[in-house]
Parts: sequence; structure tokens; C-alpha cells
Amino acid sequence: MFIRLSSAVAVATAMLSAPGWAAPLSLDQALQLATERSQTARVARAGAAGAAEAARAAGQLPDPVLSVGIDNLPVTGPDRFRTTAESMTMKRLGISQEWVSSERRSLRQAAAQAQVRREAVMEGVALADTRLQAALAYLDAYYAGESLKLTTLSEHHVHEEAEAAKARLSSSTGNSQEVLQLTAARGVAQDESAEVTQVQASALVALQRWVGVMPDALAAPALPAPLSEQSYVASHPAVLAAQRDIELVRAEATSTASNRQSNWTWQASYGQRTGFSDLVSVGVNIPLQISPGERQDRETAAKFVLVEKAEAALEEATRMARAEFHGLASDAQRLGQRIERYQATVVVPTQQRTQAALAGYRSNQVSLVTLFEARHAEVDTRRKLLNLQRDLAKVQAQLAFKPVSGGAP
Repeated sequence: MFIRLSSAVAVATAMLSAPGWAAPLSLDQALQLATERSQTARVARAGAAGAAEAARAAGQLPDPVLSVGIDNLPVTGPDRFRTTAESMTMKRLGISQEWVSSERRSLRQAAAQAQVRREAVMEGVALADTRLQAALAYLDAYYAGESLKLTTLSEHHVHEEAEAAKARLSSSTGNSQEVLQLTAARGVAQDESAEVTQVQASALVALQRWVGVMPDALAAPALPAPLSEQSYVASHPAVLAAQRDIELVRAEATSTASNRQSNWTWQASYGQRTGFSDLVSVGVNIPLQISPGERQDRETAAKFVLVEKAEAALEEATRMARAEFHGLASDAQRLGQRIERYQATVVVPTQQRTQAALAGYRSNQVSLVTLFEARHAEVDTRRKLLNLQRDLAKVQAQLAFKPVSGGAP
């Protein structure tokens, strides 16, 4: 496991050190890069590490208290400020220790460990969100590039057709209207390419924000299979966070309830006198809970109310996660059906129209404008198909990457 992790880190470091990424960047590589450089995940890891350090100290006794002083020092008369003139003057050295029972310390440590587990979940949530946002940015950039290929192809076709129209006009077999139409169409095609280029550039910048490199090409995304409803809900970030919140507030409530029993403080001191016997004092301080029903019990009740609040939040988060899953699954199903229907009823007929127009042009039965319109219509339908495929891929990415990988730690 350690070797695989080290190799992954080495690969990611090599990727990040390069000014660009020449080979096609895959979705898995993009997610790996995003995970390695995520500062949000780093913040979460620091929180988890801090909570772990605090948990180690939670089960310890409080530090003992050292006291040093002088008792009964004269401040008036001829012996004022003299430590050896008065028999009652005593130099004192003492130590005191608040005693917390092992049971109460265990309860405090349990609450601290619950905080550690919550922070660990938040680290997983941060990583899951990073992967999801990187995946969505990757999909936007990939499909923008595929759309640019289509507009570039359309621009190439209209350029050929415009040049052919000019040749036909010079040979008196064409007409000026055809040349003007195709010249204007060339400008439209160039503007469409410029628009898609702008969209792709923005999408690549958004992707670079997550992966840290500017790839020259993107590989076709291979998305993992979506989770089942039960797995999706169980690994949903809001559900996991709510579960850890319940665990934390319960542990804190139980720890607070132990305040019904006071902590005693033991103390001992040694007093040194000049010309007289030294003295030793021992004692214990016991807090008097004169009104526990108005203080300690109120504090405990307030904590247990937070448990009820956290349980309600968990129920709401579970309902939300279920509704979100059904919404995404429904969107994925409907988009898949639309893509199949669109391919069969729109894309295939437009391709057939283009083939018929091309055959008709070669046999001098249709004009160049008709051929251009057929080709342009086919490009438009294929671009819309790409948009549908992109929308489906983004829905599938949410189903796959929004849950925390591996569930709760």
C-alpha cells in the first residue's frame, strides 16, 4: 500500500513539475493531481492532526500547582519586613493537585476521540469535493474540445465550398449569390469556432485550477459505475458529517453529565520558621454544589438537547441524500434515453441528408449552398449530441464522485 502511494505521489510530482502536459491527460490522472495539490484537503488534514493531538492530552490529569510564599510577615513596627524577627513568620513551599477520576478522564478522552473521527470525515469530504469539482471541470474541457473539432471541420468544409463557388463563378457555371452566401457562411463558421475556442479556453483554465497543469489534450473520460442508492446515501458527505456530529455531541453530553460530581483538589505545604519548629500543612478543597439543578443539570440538559438537534439533522441529511440520488439517477436515465432517441431520429437522418446532398452535388443536381446547409445541420446536431453526452457524464460524475470514497473512516 505504501509503495503504491509513494509511486502515485512521485507521478503526481512529475506531472506538476512540467510546465504543460503533452500526452493526453486522463480523468484518473486529473483526479490524482487534484487530490495531491488540494489545499482544502490539506486544511482538513491539519484539522484532523490537531484534533488527534488534543485527544492525547484530554485523558491526562491537570498539571500540579506549585506555590511559594511568606506567611505572617511584619509590615509595621521596628521588625517590619524582617523574616526572622517574628515567630509566626514562615517561609512556605507547597504543591496542590486537582484530582480528576479515571472515569471522567475517560469520558473527556472519548469526546476528544469523537472530534478526531469527525475531523477525519471532514478530510474525506474535502477530498471527495475536490475530486468531484476536478471531474466536472475535466468533462467541461473535454467536451468543449470535441465541440471545437466539429466547428473546425465545419469551417474547413465551408472554406472548400466557398472556394469551389468562386471557381464555378469564374467558369460561368456558378452565380454571385452562391458565392456571397458561402462567404457569409464562412464568417459564421469562423465565429462559431472562435466562440467554442473561447469556451474551451475558459474550461481549460478552470481545469488547471484543480490539476495545476495545462494539458495539450484530454483523453476520453472513463467514469466509474455509479453507486447503489444505499451506498450513495451511506457515503454522502452530509450524512457522514451528521453521523459524526451525533457521536461528538453525545460524547460531550456524557462528559458534561459527569460534572455532577466535583473534582477535589489535594494540597500540601512545608513552612520554615527561624528559631522555631518547621510546620507541615495538608488539606483538600471540595467544591460545594449548592444548586446543581440550576447549574450542572442545566449544562447537561443543554448538551443532550444538542444530541436531539444532531439526530434531526441526520434525518434531514438522509432524506436530502435520497432525494438527490433519485434526482440524479432520473436525470441520468432520461438523458440516456434522449441520447438514444436523438441519435436515431436526428443524427442519423442528418448524416444521410449530408450523404445525399454530397451525391447530388457530385452529379450536379444540388447546389453548393444546399451541400453546405446539409453539412452545417449535421455539425449542429452532433454538437447538440455532445452537449447531451456532456450533461449525462456530469450527472454520472456526481453519482460517482460526490460520495466519500470508502465511506466513513
